[in-house]
Amino acid sequence: MTLHLYFAMKFLRSFLVVGAIFFAVLLLIDVLEQVRRFSDADVSFAGILGLAALNLPSGLYTILPLITIIATLTLFLGLARTSELVITRAAGRSALLSLLAPIVVAAGLGALSVSVLNPLVAATSKQYEENAARYTDGAASVLSVSDEGLWLRQGDLRGQTVIHAQQSSANGTRLVNAMFLAYSEDGLPLTRVNAVEAVLTDGAWQLRDAKTWRLNDPNPERTAITAKMLTIPTDLTRDRIQDSFGTPSAVPIWALPRFIADLETAGFSALSYRIWYHMELALPLFLIAMVLIGAVFTMRHVRFGKTGQMVLYAIMMGFGAFFLRNLAQVLGENGQIPIILAAWAPPIAAICLAIAMLLHLEDG
Repeated sequence: MTLHLYFAMKFLRSFLVVGAIFFAVLLLIDVLEQVRRFSDADVSFAGILGLAALNLPSGLYTILPLITIIATLTLFLGLARTSELVITRAAGRSALLSLLAPIVVAAGLGALSVSVLNPLVAATSKQYEENAARYTDGAASVLSVSDEGLWLRQGDLRGQTVIHAQQSSANGTRLVNAMFLAYSEDGLPLTRVNAVEAVLTDGAWQLRDAKTWRLNDPNPERTAITAKMLTIPTDLTRDRIQDSFGTPSAVPIWALPRFIADLETAGFSALSYRIWYHMELALPLFLIAMVLIGAVFTMRHVRFGKTGQMVLYAIMMGFGAFFLRNLAQVLGENGQIPIILAAWAPPIAAICLAIAMLLHLEDG
């Protein structure tokens, strides 16, 4: 247990050091990117730092596998340089048994990232988008999905209109049992329109079997107007509605199952969110795979030479596994392979390959 604890602490220390280095580098790059992006806006340097700090967790979360494999390389190269690996092997510890502590730490870091860092990234990403929109053109998300159905928002010089529908087509251009509630510039409700169906065309909503109430009348029901077809101008487009969903990473993992259910109830496809959910659950396995891949090429004595070449091989194999994971995600989002296969097959395959290579190279 003492040796396992020693390896675990050294790996955790390597992970934190590598993570701190990437944190500093990414923060500097992000500050420069925010300065370039908001060069035409009136944003103070404190505001730029705030935007960079909000955007930083997302970047760190994305490169967690890279941080893990570099931390593994740092750990075992250090152990090989001090001959601690040789002593461990001479004491009868096999390579796989020596890897037990780093694997447990990597799994724990993966679980902590999914349970804690994932919601943090979702929250900071959402706040970043809101702050960035406020500094630019003020445009914000026009779409929201809840238990009550689909909610949209559109606006013009006369005011804002809130749209609600019980169901929608997959691209959001056809609404079922829709309600259009128009507000004035002062925020007072002006009109309410209910329709059996609303279809988005070029610059307008085409409503079928519509009924309009003027809410500023003393008796809105008495002056209500019905129409077989009604046209309501809009600035919404299909692309703008779909872009309002954002990315699956903007939804905390604890809220993803409920969000997926609401999305499917509203009539939208939740395939990309299901893929993301399973890939997040499989992240600890992928970090374990990065540890094993890094160990394959560095659990050797430095006197064997070719250390730089071995490090390069480890990095290339790690990037290969990362590319395979992203490719499987794309194939899963397109429905070409099952969700479980897309999310869980790449880390399991990488783990099996790394273990096979370790067993092949094991001479004890």
